[in-house]
Amino acid sequence: MKKHDNIFAAPLNKVTDFKFDESVVDVFPDMIQRSVPGYESIIHAIGELAAMKVTDGSRVYDLGCSLGAASLSVARATEKKSCEIIGIDSSEAMVDRCKRIVQTFSLPNPVRVEQGMAQDIQIDNASMVIMNFTLQFIPPADRESLLKRIFDGLNPGGILVLSEKIRHPSVAGNELLIDLHHQFKRNNGYSELEVSQKRASLEKVMLTDTYAEHEQRLSNAGFDEVVMWFKCYNFTSIVALKR
Repeated sequence: MKKHDNIFAAPLNKVTDFKFDESVVDVFPDMIQRSVPGYESIIHAIGELAAMKVTDGSRVYDLGCSLGAASLSVARATEKKSCEIIGIDSSEAMVDRCKRIVQTFSLPNPVRVEQGMAQDIQIDNASMVIMNFTLQFIPPADRESLLKRIFDGLNPGGILVLSEKIRHPSVAGNELLIDLHHQFKRNNGYSELEVSQKRASLEKVMLTDTYAEHEQRLSNAGFDEVVMWFKCYNFTSIVALKR
Protein backbone atom coordinates (compact mmCIF):
# COMPACT_ATOMS: atom_id res chain seq x y z
CA MET A 1 0.00 0.00 0.00
CA LYS A 2 1.32 3.42 -1.00
CA LYS A 3 2.19 5.54 2.04
CA HIS A 4 0.98 9.13 2.25
CA ASP A 5 3.60 11.89 2.13
CA ASN A 6 3.30 14.05 5.24
CA ILE A 7 7.02 14.79 5.78
CA PHE A 8 6.47 18.56 5.82
CA ALA A 9 2.94 18.56 7.29
CA ALA A 10 3.98 19.73 10.78
CA PRO A 11 5.84 22.99 11.49
CA LEU A 12 9.61 22.44 11.70
CA ASN A 13 11.89 24.43 13.99
CA LYS A 14 14.52 24.26 11.27
CA VAL A 15 13.99 23.22 7.66
CA THR A 16 17.03 21.15 6.69
CA ASP A 17 18.29 20.42 3.19
CA PHE A 18 16.30 17.75 1.38
CA LYS A 19 17.76 14.24 1.43
CA PHE A 20 16.66 11.00 -0.20
CA ASP A 21 16.71 9.18 3.13
CA GLU A 22 14.51 6.41 4.53
CA SER A 23 11.67 8.81 5.36
CA VAL A 24 11.51 10.00 1.74
CA VAL A 25 11.86 6.48 0.34
CA ASP A 26 8.84 5.36 2.39
CA VAL A 27 6.55 7.92 0.75
CA PHE A 28 8.33 8.48 -2.58
CA PRO A 29 5.64 7.07 -4.93
CA ASP A 30 3.01 9.33 -3.34
CA MET A 31 5.38 12.30 -3.22
CA ILE A 32 6.38 12.09 -6.88
CA GLN A 33 2.82 11.56 -8.13
CA ARG A 34 1.49 14.56 -6.18
CA SER A 35 4.48 16.82 -6.91
CA VAL A 36 5.55 16.24 -10.54
CA PRO A 37 2.95 16.93 -13.25
CA GLY A 38 3.00 14.36 -16.02
CA TYR A 39 5.27 11.92 -14.19
CA GLU A 40 3.29 8.83 -15.22
CA SER A 41 3.23 10.03 -18.85
CA ILE A 42 7.01 10.45 -18.78
CA ILE A 43 7.54 6.95 -17.37
CA HIS A 44 5.24 5.48 -20.00
CA ALA A 45 7.01 7.35 -22.81
CA ILE A 46 10.40 6.10 -21.59
CA GLY A 47 9.13 2.59 -22.26
CA GLU A 48 7.90 3.63 -25.71
CA LEU A 49 11.29 5.16 -26.51
CA ALA A 50 13.05 2.02 -25.27
CA ALA A 51 10.95 -0.13 -27.58
CA MET A 52 12.09 2.05 -30.49
CA LYS A 53 15.72 2.71 -29.63
CA VAL A 54 17.15 -0.06 -27.44
CA THR A 55 19.18 -2.55 -29.46
CA ASP A 56 20.04 -6.20 -28.86
CA GLY A 57 23.17 -6.74 -26.78
CA SER A 58 23.35 -3.11 -25.58
CA ARG A 59 23.03 -1.49 -22.17
CA VAL A 60 20.48 0.90 -20.69
CA TYR A 61 21.61 3.12 -17.81
CA ASP A 62 19.07 4.70 -15.46
CA LEU A 63 21.09 7.33 -13.56
CA GLY A 64 19.27 8.38 -10.40
CA CYS A 65 16.91 5.44 -10.68
CA SER A 66 15.17 6.06 -7.31
CA LEU A 67 12.68 3.17 -6.92
CA GLY A 68 13.15 1.91 -10.48
CA ALA A 69 10.04 3.19 -12.27
CA ALA A 70 11.92 4.11 -15.46
CA SER A 71 14.03 0.94 -15.40
CA LEU A 72 10.92 -1.21 -15.04
CA SER A 73 9.25 0.67 -17.89
CA VAL A 74 12.25 -0.14 -20.10
CA ALA A 75 12.31 -3.78 -18.98
CA ARG A 76 8.64 -4.29 -19.84
CA ALA A 77 9.00 -2.57 -23.22
CA THR A 78 12.02 -4.60 -24.38
CA GLU A 79 10.78 -8.15 -23.89
CA LYS A 80 11.67 -9.04 -27.50
CA LYS A 81 15.22 -7.75 -27.14
CA SER A 82 18.18 -8.81 -25.01
CA CYS A 83 19.71 -5.90 -23.13
CA GLU A 84 21.34 -5.10 -19.80
CA ILE A 85 19.46 -2.56 -17.64
CA ILE A 86 21.52 -0.89 -14.93
CA GLY A 87 19.94 1.36 -12.31
CA ILE A 88 22.24 3.68 -10.37
CA ASP A 89 21.38 5.82 -7.36
CA SER A 90 23.49 7.64 -4.78
CA SER A 91 21.03 7.02 -1.94
CA GLU A 92 21.62 3.81 0.00
CA ALA A 93 18.00 3.81 1.17
CA MET A 94 16.74 4.13 -2.42
CA VAL A 95 19.05 1.38 -3.68
CA ASP A 96 18.05 -1.05 -0.93
CA ARG A 97 14.34 -0.51 -1.57
CA CYS A 98 14.73 -0.53 -5.37
CA LYS A 99 16.52 -3.88 -5.27
CA ARG A 100 13.63 -5.38 -3.33
CA ILE A 101 11.07 -3.90 -5.73
CA VAL A 102 12.65 -5.10 -8.98
CA GLN A 103 13.15 -8.59 -7.52
CA THR A 104 9.39 -8.96 -7.14
CA PHE A 105 8.92 -8.90 -10.93
CA SER A 106 9.66 -11.58 -13.48
CA LEU A 107 11.30 -9.49 -16.20
CA PRO A 108 12.58 -10.52 -19.65
CA ASN A 109 15.54 -8.20 -19.06
CA PRO A 110 16.41 -8.07 -15.35
CA VAL A 111 17.30 -4.75 -13.74
CA ARG A 112 20.61 -4.58 -11.88
CA VAL A 113 20.65 -1.89 -9.20
CA GLU A 114 23.87 -0.41 -7.82
CA GLN A 115 24.76 2.44 -5.48
CA GLY A 116 26.97 5.14 -6.96
CA MET A 117 27.26 8.73 -8.12
CA ALA A 118 26.19 9.41 -11.69
CA GLN A 119 29.43 11.37 -12.19
CA ASP A 120 31.49 8.25 -11.43
CA ILE A 121 29.70 5.70 -13.61
CA GLN A 122 31.44 4.44 -16.73
CA ILE A 123 28.96 4.47 -19.62
CA ASP A 124 29.70 1.87 -22.27
CA ASN A 125 27.82 0.15 -25.13
CA ALA A 126 24.66 2.13 -24.29
CA SER A 127 21.68 2.47 -26.58
CA MET A 128 19.76 4.49 -23.99
CA VAL A 129 20.61 6.55 -20.91
CA ILE A 130 17.92 7.94 -18.62
CA MET A 131 18.24 10.84 -16.20
CA ASN A 132 14.75 11.32 -14.82
CA PHE A 133 14.88 14.43 -12.59
CA THR A 134 18.49 13.66 -11.63
CA LEU A 135 20.73 16.26 -13.27
CA GLN A 136 19.12 19.04 -11.20
CA PHE A 137 20.63 17.47 -8.04
CA ILE A 138 24.15 17.22 -9.49
CA PRO A 139 26.57 20.12 -8.87
CA PRO A 140 26.38 22.52 -11.85
CA ALA A 141 30.15 22.34 -12.38
CA ASP A 142 29.86 18.57 -13.03
CA ARG A 143 26.94 18.62 -15.44
CA GLU A 144 28.62 19.25 -18.79
CA SER A 145 31.38 16.69 -18.24
CA LEU A 146 28.78 14.09 -17.20
CA LEU A 147 26.75 14.68 -20.35
CA LYS A 148 29.90 14.44 -22.47
CA ARG A 149 30.72 11.09 -20.86
CA ILE A 150 27.17 9.89 -21.54
CA PHE A 151 27.46 10.98 -25.18
CA ASP A 152 30.79 9.18 -25.57
CA GLY A 153 29.34 5.99 -24.05
CA LEU A 154 26.26 5.93 -26.29
CA ASN A 155 26.33 3.86 -29.45
CA PRO A 156 25.45 5.60 -32.72
CA GLY A 157 21.68 5.96 -32.80
CA GLY A 158 21.50 5.99 -29.00
CA ILE A 159 19.46 8.44 -26.95
CA LEU A 160 19.55 10.28 -23.66
CA VAL A 161 16.21 10.94 -21.98
CA LEU A 162 16.61 13.95 -19.69
CA SER A 163 13.67 15.02 -17.52
CA GLU A 164 14.12 18.15 -15.41
CA LYS A 165 12.43 20.90 -13.52
CA ILE A 166 13.48 24.04 -15.39
CA ARG A 167 13.74 27.74 -14.67
CA HIS A 168 12.14 30.34 -16.92
CA PRO A 169 14.68 32.98 -18.02
CA SER A 170 12.65 35.92 -16.70
CA VAL A 171 11.79 36.47 -13.03
CA ALA A 172 8.11 37.16 -13.75
CA GLY A 173 7.77 34.13 -16.00
CA ASN A 174 9.53 31.91 -13.50
CA GLU A 175 7.29 33.04 -10.65
CA LEU A 176 4.21 32.38 -12.80
CA LEU A 177 5.32 28.78 -13.41
CA ILE A 178 6.16 28.32 -9.72
CA ASP A 179 2.71 29.59 -8.76
CA LEU A 180 1.06 27.16 -11.19
CA HIS A 181 3.16 24.29 -9.83
CA HIS A 182 2.32 25.18 -6.24
CA GLN A 183 -1.38 25.22 -7.14
CA PHE A 184 -0.93 21.77 -8.70
CA LYS A 185 0.43 20.58 -5.35
CA ARG A 186 -2.42 22.21 -3.41
CA ASN A 187 -4.89 20.51 -5.74
CA ASN A 188 -3.21 17.23 -4.81
CA GLY A 189 -3.75 17.78 -1.11
CA TYR A 190 -0.59 19.56 0.06
CA SER A 191 -1.10 22.41 2.54
CA GLU A 192 0.44 25.87 2.32
CA LEU A 193 2.83 24.84 5.10
CA GLU A 194 3.92 21.72 3.21
CA VAL A 195 4.47 23.65 -0.02
CA SER A 196 6.49 26.34 1.77
CA GLN A 197 8.66 24.00 3.85
CA LYS A 198 9.35 21.68 0.90
CA ARG A 199 10.43 24.65 -1.23
CA ALA A 200 12.80 25.83 1.52
CA SER A 201 14.22 22.31 1.91
CA LEU A 202 15.01 22.04 -1.80
CA GLU A 203 16.31 25.59 -2.28
CA LYS A 204 20.03 24.78 -1.93
CA VAL A 205 19.84 21.17 -3.16
CA MET A 206 17.90 21.28 -6.42
CA LEU A 207 19.55 23.86 -8.69
CA THR A 208 17.59 24.26 -11.90
CA ASP A 209 18.63 25.50 -15.35
CA THR A 210 16.71 27.16 -18.17
CA TYR A 211 15.76 25.08 -21.20
CA ALA A 212 18.25 27.08 -23.29
CA GLU A 213 21.04 26.13 -20.87
CA HIS A 214 20.11 22.45 -21.14
CA GLU A 215 19.97 22.67 -24.93
CA GLN A 216 23.36 24.38 -25.18
CA ARG A 217 25.00 21.94 -22.76
CA LEU A 218 23.68 18.94 -24.69
CA SER A 219 24.88 20.45 -27.94
CA ASN A 220 28.31 21.09 -26.39
CA ALA A 221 28.43 17.45 -25.31
CA GLY A 222 28.00 16.40 -28.95
CA PHE A 223 24.33 15.52 -29.31
CA ASP A 224 23.01 16.11 -32.83
CA GLU A 225 19.35 16.68 -32.00
CA VAL A 226 17.73 17.96 -28.83
CA VAL A 227 13.96 17.48 -28.76
CA MET A 228 11.64 18.71 -26.03
CA TRP A 229 8.80 16.18 -26.21
CA PHE A 230 7.01 17.07 -22.94
CA LYS A 231 6.40 20.22 -20.92
CA CYS A 232 3.96 21.07 -18.17
CA TYR A 233 4.49 24.20 -16.07
CA ASN A 234 8.19 24.16 -15.10
CA PHE A 235 8.74 20.46 -15.81
CA THR A 236 10.07 19.11 -19.07
CA SER A 237 11.41 15.96 -20.68
CA ILE A 238 13.95 16.02 -23.49
CA VAL A 239 15.28 13.41 -25.89
CA ALA A 240 18.86 14.00 -27.09
CA LEU A 241 19.97 11.89 -30.05
CA LYS A 242 23.38 10.68 -31.14
CA ARG A 243 23.36 10.04 -34.87
